[in-house]
Amino acid sequence: MDFILWLIVLLLFGLSFVALIYPVLPSVTAVWAGFLIYHFFINSSELTAFFWIVMVILTIILTLADIFASSLSVKKYGGSSVGEKGAALSVIVGSFIFPPFGIIILPFIVVLILEMRQGRSIQESLRASIGSVVGFLTGQLAEAAIQLAMIIWFFFTIWF
Repeated sequence: MDFILWLIVLLLFGLSFVALIYPVLPSVTAVWAGFLIYHFFINSSELTAFFWIVMVILTIILTLADIFASSLSVKKYGGSSVGEKGAALSVIVGSFIFPPFGIIILPFIVVLILEMRQGRSIQESLRASIGSVVGFLTGQLAEAAIQLAMIIWFFFTIWF
């Protein structure tokens, strides 16, 4: 039984990284599900209160990094708030259309169109579109790094 539970934990950890490419899948939620399965079904004594506090803090940082990386990048590249919202929505839609490339291509196109419809030049619109892609990729890299840190901390905690 432990083998099956460990397999589920490891699959959930793997799913969390797949979710970076398919944002409609639960990324950090999968990591947490792995932690909880371990805690409630494998060994409830190894994950301390300190571990859980650190995981909550890292989850908050992960969420904020993901949100602000995209927003700051679009703003830095001259995008509008309409472009920011369009980029966020099109990442979700793009994950269903031509995955995984849709999460990069669709936001680029949507931001370009939205910025041009607001009367911005093609150069300004292209710059904002590039910002949406840079922001998304930066957010995903930050999320991957934090998730990896959470998983490493988990194994460190249970092995040492």
